[in-house]
Amino acid sequence: MCITVQQMMQIEENGHQMGFLRKFMMENAGAVSVKRLIEKFGDIKSKNVLVFAGLGNNGGDGLVIARHLSGYGSNVTVFLLGEPDNIRSEECSWNWNLLEKIKSVKLFTGGNLDHINNLEFDIIIDAVLGTGISGKIREPQASAITFVNKSNAFKLAVDVPSGVDPDTGNKNSPHVISNITVTFHRMKVGMPKAQDVCGEIFVEKIGIPIEAEIGIL
Repeated sequence: MCITVQQMMQIEENGHQMGFLRKFMMENAGAVSVKRLIEKFGDIKSKNVLVFAGLGNNGGDGLVIARHLSGYGSNVTVFLLGEPDNIRSEECSWNWNLLEKIKSVKLFTGGNLDHINNLEFDIIIDAVLGTGISGKIREPQASAITFVNKSNAFKLAVDVPSGVDPDTGNKNSPHVISNITVTFHRMKVGMPKAQDVCGEIFVEKIGIPIEAEIGIL
């Protein structure tokens, strides 16, 4: 069964109120995304990975991915699209503060992509917008999406490719064209209509109790 973004938000809230905190959901989402990369590539120790992270929970998932990849020995660069003080969720902020203590991960912030323009990446993680899309794609998100699409790297979208409306499948300009998309708990209703930019879609459970769906589905 596919669900809307609003239904997913309510399911997450119900799970959080039951005691399965959003921080745990974020951790599991990031960890299972990395497992998909390992399944694809096997040894990822030699891979140069760029994580584009937004300021919300989708970005937080990306920060977890970065930490796990570093643990596997990948060369990880994180570009936070904005300033840490403007991070919009407690869970994302918690993960950013943790990454700041991990010297093996290179961190960039703000909106100027010049720092990475001459770097080569094997894998790019799109954790820019996720299901939080609303209206026109603004800067620096638009430049990040364009960077992703121009790269020859393998692209993994977290939850939904940035720029794609998960409820309708409509594609904003620009939007990420990914090789694989790892979405969480249940498929979002618009994603089958955007299969051409989602690539292969994996629906992964992240530990949310099934009871969190009661009254919603």
